[in-house]
Amino acid sequence: MTDSSALSKLTRRGLLGLGLAAAVATPAHAEHPALTYMRKVARDLLNASRQGTIGSFKASIEKYADVAQIGDYSLGQYKAKLQPSQKGVYYSGVVQFMARYLAEQSRQFPIAKYEIGDATQDGKDVVIASKVYLMNGQTYNVGWRLGWRRGSYKVTDVKVLGFSLIFMQRGLFTSYITKKNGDVSQLVLALNR
Repeated sequence: MTDSSALSKLTRRGLLGLGLAAAVATPAHAEHPALTYMRKVARDLLNASRQGTIGSFKASIEKYADVAQIGDYSLGQYKAKLQPSQKGVYYSGVVQFMARYLAEQSRQFPIAKYEIGDATQDGKDVVIASKVYLMNGQTYNVGWRLGWRRGSYKVTDVKVLGFSLIFMQRGLFTSYITKKNGDVSQLVLALNR
C-alpha cells in the first residue's frame, strides 16, 4: 500500500466517521423555530382562556399578534380613510375587540388541552397546525399563521375549522363602516367603548 492510497483510505474513513458522529449528534428532524414560539403563544392563551378575562387575552394579543397588520387588513377598502392620528387608538380598539371575543368564546367553549402539530412554510409565513380539546370532549383543528416581524414571529391569522378569524373580523368591520357611510372614525369609537 502506498502512502497516497493509505492517506486516501484514512481520509475516507475519517470523513465517514465524522459523518456518523454528526448524524448521531444532530436530531433526525430539527424542529422549526416557529414551533418554539407557538408553544409560548399556546401556553399563554390557555392560561388566558382559563382566566376568561378580557385583560388576560389583551396581554396575550399585545404580546403575540401582529396587531397593525391584522387591524389594517380588517379595514379592507377603508384602510386609506384611517387617519395617521387615529392609528394608535384604532389598534388599541382592535386588541380590545379581539380580547372581548376570545373571552366570550372561552366561557362558552372551555379548553382542556391542546396539541401543537407541524410547521409548514407558506411563502414568507409559517403555518402551524394544532388541535384543541374542549372540556366536553369535542376537538377541533386550529391553524396558526405566523409572520416574521422585527426579529420575532407574530401571529397574523388563526383558522378555526377552516374559517379565518381575520377574514371574519374584516367582514364585521367593513360592514359597520359601510353602515356609517364610510366613516372609519365611527368604528374607532365603537371599538374603544
